[in-house]
Amino acid sequence: MPGPRKSAAKKTTAKKTAAKKTAAKKTTATAKKTAAKTTAANKTVAKKTASKNTAANKTAAKNAAAAKNAAAAKNAAAAKKTAAPAEQASTVPLPQFLASAGTLTLDQRKLLVDQALLLLEQNYVHLPEKVAMHAVNPLQRLRVMRARMERRTAESMEAEWIFHREMSSIFHSVRDLHTNYLLPAPFAGKIAYLPFMIEKCYDTTGEHYLITNIVTGYSAPQFGPGAEVTHWNGTPIARAVALNGAQFAGSNDAANLARGLESLTLRPLVIQAPPDEDWVTLSYVGLDGSAQELREQWKVTTNLPPMTNLDAVTPASASMGLDLDSDEKARAKKALYVREVVDLEQGQTSAELTEPVAVGGADLATTMPGVFRAREVVTAHGTFGHLRIFTFSVTDPVAFRDEFVRLAAALPQNGLIVDVRDNGGGHIYASEFTLQTMTPRHISPEPVQFISTPLNLRLCRRHKDNPAGIDLGPWFDSLDLATETGAAYSAAKPITPEDGANEIGQTYYGPVVLVTDARVYSATDIFAAGFADHQIGKILGVDDNTGAGGANVWTHGLLATLLNEPPPPDPTSPYEALPNGANMRVAIRRTLRVGELSGTPVEDLGVRPDATHKMTRADLLEGNVDLLDAAGALLTAMPVRRLGVTVSLAGTTLTVGLDVDGIDRVDVYLDDRPISSEDLAADPVNLTVLDVKAGQVLRADGYSGGELVASRRLTV
Repeated sequence: MPGPRKSAAKKTTAKKTAAKKTAAKKTTATAKKTAAKTTAANKTVAKKTASKNTAANKTAAKNAAAAKNAAAAKNAAAAKKTAAPAEQASTVPLPQFLASAGTLTLDQRKLLVDQALLLLEQNYVHLPEKVAMHAVNPLQRLRVMRARMERRTAESMEAEWIFHREMSSIFHSVRDLHTNYLLPAPFAGKIAYLPFMIEKCYDTTGEHYLITNIVTGYSAPQFGPGAEVTHWNGTPIARAVALNGAQFAGSNDAANLARGLESLTLRPLVIQAPPDEDWVTLSYVGLDGSAQELREQWKVTTNLPPMTNLDAVTPASASMGLDLDSDEKARAKKALYVREVVDLEQGQTSAELTEPVAVGGADLATTMPGVFRAREVVTAHGTFGHLRIFTFSVTDPVAFRDEFVRLAAALPQNGLIVDVRDNGGGHIYASEFTLQTMTPRHISPEPVQFISTPLNLRLCRRHKDNPAGIDLGPWFDSLDLATETGAAYSAAKPITPEDGANEIGQTYYGPVVLVTDARVYSATDIFAAGFADHQIGKILGVDDNTGAGGANVWTHGLLATLLNEPPPPDPTSPYEALPNGANMRVAIRRTLRVGELSGTPVEDLGVRPDATHKMTRADLLEGNVDLLDAAGALLTAMPVRRLGVTVSLAGTTLTVGLDVDGIDRVDVYLDDRPISSEDLAADPVNLTVLDVKAGQVLRADGYSGGELVASRRLTV
């Protein structure tokens, strides 16, 4: 890869490039020749640059070795662990990829604008809130765009990339990562990337931006995990991040900055317009402390496939709470940097394996290596369990819940760190089914609402009796009355079945800390809100808010299918097939908090943590050591409880053994009927219950100072 260049060399290269681009416009053949010359020239410059820097680099390396620079050693080790290069897949430079784009006709563009108007005006649940909160008018922008298209011809219409950029800008203006314009072929399924990751950390001098991962095979002078980025295309890096974040759809400042940083080096082209620049110039402080600069070209490759077909009429697609941008990026990062997980999943995202496997040496084996990472961690405050949830995007929420339970049971029982950073959501059932396992309280799933429109009423009327597996009956009556009552929204009813959210009850009894950041979104926002609303434990935030995405999201394809299934199709359906594989997504039902904040929307407000931790250099380069210490400090301050229950059935006589810590009373129920209430001291207690049959369910509820603190269920 090209190394640092001198100023004069840059100017010469820029002039040559400009001249070649001018010549390239004349004929396709000339363009090909120019590309070949440019490639050769770049290789020559790279070789010369590398040659000039060889002596300096060797000296720096010797000095670093002599000083036994531990950080550099860790950086080198981290670089070796990075995954196979993206070049193993079909990878092309961005300009070459864009040359193949541009096949939409004028009529197809008009159709896309018309369908966007339909979704935003008739289906989009957050439209009134977004117009008010962000002072935007996406409907008028679409109408103006459509009117101007009537004055254009096939010859005078703008370049296709301009059309896509304007459509994306309109959807981004509502600052909702659920509501998207999804680009058609050839953009769908592709990612544009630079071969490294940048993350932010803090110290006493302020914020810093470090390289934290590189694609295997990539190298540049004194470049790797630990190198500090100072400028991006000549702009101070913090300002570049803020400017980039303003283009995207974060619901709050923290989310904007997080998205802006992540999108500097990775862009899913299905949801984000391609980069404006063909390459970027990066200024950085090298691993030896020297000032360095490199120029790197954007490349395009194929992303890993999504977990499920979100256009199909299935409970999974109808119950999605997914930030597609985060989901696409998570799959891309896996492909670029964690190839071992891709190999284990055999290319199937969030696959459930038949046998558990461990990705890292210290990890517990799991059947879902792309979903979970569980390990024991030693902190300054003790040894605890650390359970990372990368995604809720699974097809089987019960299998997800059960694997979470199995992993948590294999970790230390004195404290659990549940880490959902970077988790863009997925199946809402999976997120809410899991909450019960960490609390004795009854889980109330978050209720959701449609906005009252004629089209939403048509959808609910067609599916009010659940003819195709998506039951919209709970919302039909209120929408049907909305014309008379003037109600802006339907009744609020949960998506997640309440019995499923309470099916197995508590299984982990130690204190729990939830770790969040500004990229937490959608079903993960719902998970964080439920964690807070049911007072399960403390929330430790890397940022001062989550991504604040509170909705169930449906695609244009799913909406169209719902008016066509079951047969016969609705001949008056306003949804029309979109061209070239284009699609759109819309927040269809908004989520509301329960508990003390009952009725408060999650959208735009998010879930604020109980405590915050600013990521440090050690966190980025040494496995989150300071973050885990901060979580450990919170766990240490929380009470540890134990509710031991044993049962033994002899004939119809049941003996129940109770052995507890941190609990002063236990109430015992058999098939939800009260049997006994026991005040407990330090010694175990045995109870005898008569006339019991095998298969009955015994529940023991533990209290401390009159507060329910633990609950255990056993089948006799």
